[in-house]
Amino acid sequence: MSWNDTLESLGARRNDAGLVTDFGHAADELAALQTQTVVSPLTQYGLIRFSGEETAAFLNGQLSSDVRALPLDAAQYSSYSTPKGRMLASFLVFRAGDDYYLQIAAELQAAIQKRLSMFVMRSKTKASDASIDRVVLGVAGPDAAAKVAAVTGTAPAALSVAHTERATVIGLTNERFELVVASDAAAALWQDLLAAGARPVGEPVWRLSEIRAGAPWITAATQEAFVAQMANMELIGAVSFTKGCYPGQEIVARTQYLGKLKRRMFRMHVDAPAHAGDEVFSAEMNGQASGKIVLAAPAPQGGCELLVVAQIASLESGLHLGNADGPALNRLELPYALD
Repeated sequence: MSWNDTLESLGARRNDAGLVTDFGHAADELAALQTQTVVSPLTQYGLIRFSGEETAAFLNGQLSSDVRALPLDAAQYSSYSTPKGRMLASFLVFRAGDDYYLQIAAELQAAIQKRLSMFVMRSKTKASDASIDRVVLGVAGPDAAAKVAAVTGTAPAALSVAHTERATVIGLTNERFELVVASDAAAALWQDLLAAGARPVGEPVWRLSEIRAGAPWITAATQEAFVAQMANMELIGAVSFTKGCYPGQEIVARTQYLGKLKRRMFRMHVDAPAHAGDEVFSAEMNGQASGKIVLAAPAPQGGCELLVVAQIASLESGLHLGNADGPALNRLELPYALD
């Protein structure tokens, strides 16, 4: 049975963009994230593959992380910005063999792959669409490590990578893993995860797990909205301040060393529907937006959980969705400390 046939046989429902939204029980799937291991087809992400002997040097001159320092057994978050320091995309970067892979929001992949390719020039590297022959599965939950180890033979620590016969296994924070597998082997691996007791869930559940991990993903709704530090990118290892030049590096460095950071990313809850790109307001801003939602996902208890970049000074007055009198945002904890 093909990969798509396997998903359809299990009742996967897709939206107009082709993302798997749920497997018929959306509310129960959200609640399951807390109590059991879940597995999700990560169709919301694309993969750009870079191949060639000068790949590390090329990517190091384009991305915010130190790609040259990335070993085979590790992954790193990164970003790609305009010369003005505004993020065009965020990535999870890892290696397999001699190739480097950039996981990116699927809706941005084609444009960012084309843009990066424009700067290759004489560098001995080439970009290609790895989503054609690779599938990414996400596994999360209290017993995720045991189930991933049962089907792949390993369960690496956060931001560590193990390469097995069945998959490239990437450990993430908050008891989460990604399994990158050849397309023709994805169905068998998926079935083995289900047999081990994992529950299939749709894209909103994984998005909720990203929010709880404090891992921002730039999408079309938030391109060029944030400098890296506003979205806490340096706190998750996505920014190197010692590696040298890349687009936007001067702005990022100035923000770090010369200026006081006025905006930060916070985890919030709101008792209302919300979406990436929605603006948030505070009374002291005199009608101007205080910030913008990076990610939003339905919460098991109702409403939405959010990652929000907003003025730090607005926290005292309170943040509201849509306007200063809109639904109130309530702050939740992140898994890492803010400066």
